[in-house]
This record gives sequence, structure tokens and C-alpha cells, in this order.
Amino acid sequence: MSDIEFTTRKWVRPEDLNANGTLFGGSLLKWIDEQATIYAIIQLGNRRVVTAAISEINFVSSAIQGDLIEMGLVAIKFGTTSITMRAEVRNMVTKKNILTVDRVVFVSLDEKGTPKPHGYKEVSTDRDRIPKEHS
Repeated sequence: MSDIEFTTRKWVRPEDLNANGTLFGGSLLKWIDEQATIYAIIQLGNRRVVTAAISEINFVSSAIQGDLIEMGLVAIKFGTTSITMRAEVRNMVTKKNILTVDRVVFVSLDEKGTPKPHGYKEVSTDRDRIPKEHS
């Protein structure tokens, strides 16, 4: 999809394979969740974010050891306390789409773990929203 920017790449290594010798879905979902978490932290300006929902996932192809995959995300909605993204993963070697996730929802939390309004309505490509908690 043209609206998704592919910014994360992974090399499929032996530890990422299932018993069939193809990419283990759990490894891929971990990578997607990690990338979406980073995206949510930046877009919501808060280190305290949690995955609230992931829509149905349909694997349409796979990858084998040595393949390179790339993952992309795009924000499709900002809620009061949340951000909803669309994710896509493709195999750079075979040029095939591996999967698409229509909705990945993250919620911004306060120090007590309750939903916290973030005040944003659109994506920022600036780094102005990265939380500044380090001294």
C-alpha cells in the first residue's frame, strides 16, 4: 500500500523458524508489536503505552531462513487516549506480501495505569513527541 512506509527490516535467522522451517508466526507478531509500540510511544508522546487490540491476522505467505522482511505501519485513527495503526509485512526476497493487520490499537496510560488523553489528532514526523525522561 502506498500509504505505508516500510521502515523496519529483519533478517530471518534459524531461531525465528517453526518446525516446518518457515518463519514462526509468533516471532513475526513479536516484531510487529515491538515496532508498533515504538511508533505509539513517538506518536502519543508517552512511554507508557499498551497494546489494546490486534485485529484478525491472515498469513498469506511466509519466509525462510536468510530472507529479509520489511514491516510498515501507518496511523489510521487517533482516539482520545489511543492510536490505531495498520501494519503490513512483506518478503523482500520473494516480493510477496506476508500479512496485513488492519488494526493495531495502543492506549496511552498515566502513572497509575489508567488511560490518559494524549491531545493529538495527526501523525508527527518530527521528534518533538519523544518522551524526555532521561537526564
